Amino acid sequence: MRLTNTAHSSRPWRIHEFTRDFRLEDVWALPTPGGRADDFPRLVDQLASPHASRRASRLTRALWVIRVRLGELLGWDDEDAGLGSRVPTLRDRLPADLRDGPPGPNLGALPFSPLYLLDNEFAAEVANRTMHGVLHIGWVPDEAGGYRGQMAVLVKPNGLLGTAYLAAIRPFRHLIVYPEMMRQIERTWREHTGGVLPPPPTTIAT
Repeated sequence: MRLTNTAHSSRPWRIHEFTRDFRLEDVWALPTPGGRADDFPRLVDQLASPHASRRASRLTRALWVIRVRLGELLGWDDEDAGLGSRVPTLRDRLPADLRDGPPGPNLGALPFSPLYLLDNEFAAEVANRTMHGVLHIGWVPDEAGGYRGQMAVLVKPNGLLGTAYLAAIRPFRHLIVYPEMMRQIERTWREHTGGVLPPPPTTIAT
């Protein structure tokens, strides 16, 4: 379920320390109920699984293929458009304790580079010709007295091209990609934990 931006911005995440020039694009509650700390590593491992993208719907896979083909045609994903080329990696901004700690796993088939991994936070970044983006996963208290995952997406558009691109794909993300992603995450979480999902949070984005 999509949440208000304050569900992310009001929490004392470490990600706030070095992404002040990024825009908070989306915040979603993940259907992954669990315990205080034990289940967060399991969530990160699930998202990093090389099998995670194989369970996506045909429509989601088709949208991804279209995006990849457009990237190849227009040069959006060329080597000189990514991290360390068009933009410096955010690892250069990390405080010393995060930079010296574990970066966390790569995200399966997704083109993200891990930044840091803590007991209740994981972040990874991606960059191309259109934007520089950050995926943040946190572990937060839920309404049932337990904990659940929370996902935030932060972006820095690359000029008019990036702004137009993000605006164009926003309906597809909100109506197709993210809802399908939530269903996929929920199915895998249920299979691995056998847990019963709590009621969804009430802080729905408008």
